[in-house]
Amino acid sequence: MDIERLIGERARSIDASGIRRAFELGASLEDPVNLSIGQPDFPVPEVMKRAAIEAIQRDRNGYTLTQGIAELRVACQARLSLDLGWPDDTPVAVTSGTSGALNLLALALLDPGDEIIFGDPYFPMYPVLAKLTGARAVIADTYPDCRLTAERVEPLITDRTKLVLLNSPSNPSGVVARQEDCVELLDLCRRRNVLLVSDEIYDEFTFEDGRTATDSAGKPAAPSPGRVDGSHDDMLVVRGFGKTYGATGWRMGYAAGPAALITEILKLQQYTFVCAPSMAQWGCLASFEADMSAEVADYAERRDLVCDALGEVTELARPCGAFYAFPRIPERLGLTATEFMERCVERAVIVIPGGIFSRADTHMRISYATDRAKLERGLGEIVDLMRG
Repeated sequence: MDIERLIGERARSIDASGIRRAFELGASLEDPVNLSIGQPDFPVPEVMKRAAIEAIQRDRNGYTLTQGIAELRVACQARLSLDLGWPDDTPVAVTSGTSGALNLLALALLDPGDEIIFGDPYFPMYPVLAKLTGARAVIADTYPDCRLTAERVEPLITDRTKLVLLNSPSNPSGVVARQEDCVELLDLCRRRNVLLVSDEIYDEFTFEDGRTATDSAGKPAAPSPGRVDGSHDDMLVVRGFGKTYGATGWRMGYAAGPAALITEILKLQQYTFVCAPSMAQWGCLASFEADMSAEVADYAERRDLVCDALGEVTELARPCGAFYAFPRIPERLGLTATEFMERCVERAVIVIPGGIFSRADTHMRISYATDRAKLERGLGEIVDLMRG
């Protein structure tokens, strides 16, 4: 049978070769310094492990309600109320990861020919959301500071624009939005009747110098358009548990916002994911008891190592959250990021070239979610290569 003939254009339009090539090049290395993985290097908190194990032992292994168990939804609502000041009855959908939430959102909103706006550099899934739905990805250039602003977005809005997607802290740059930019973006989207979606999967991994906003109690907090009065009626917030608590394989996230949109997301979830993993829901319920401040502080120190080392040989927008940096490949080297990545692999260091996250192959993503000794070793090799 000619299977190739049967494969649809949707699948053919998606190219994963760049990421695959980086991993293939590193697969044969002995004791590599892997700075490519977006996976926290700390264990899931014990309180979450115990809760998930107890759920399994108590036979909580079947389907849950499509929207998630009531206890977890109430806990998410309480977190949003405490953090953003949103009403404690804001509709919430518990999803199979934040990726699940974004997929369902795209299916709920985008028809063929509709448009979605996001910044360049971007998380690789964002343009794929357009391809999966027949929509058009409209990409705003945010170099060199990697900030998505209303000034950059407004000229791109047309009568086919359905949503603007903000990711802060950002993957791949680690840049955290300024609160004034969040306010202006939401104001623009309100005026143009476009949905603003705030992808906040790394919200808890915002370092002190990125916590320039305040929560409902007046404490330092990560900037978010959700902090604007009445924003719960006009935008969607997407958050998750995987990155914050090292539980990426649990595939747990949630979306909150306008009731009409959450209803459609849940309708689509019923016929796709059905529900988020049941035992992981109970495990994530316990996450609200976990204190991750020590892990966040440790990552902030690693961020400083990266910035101090690379700041001497190249330029990069200062990361204030997540666990990534996105340095530029020095122009004087005459190399694309892909070519520079290959030279790094020759020194047993694995990074991801910027062309995976951008229309330009001029930067590379470094993940510092790795052993500190290996991080220092890898930075030494990268700095040496950048010095030429």
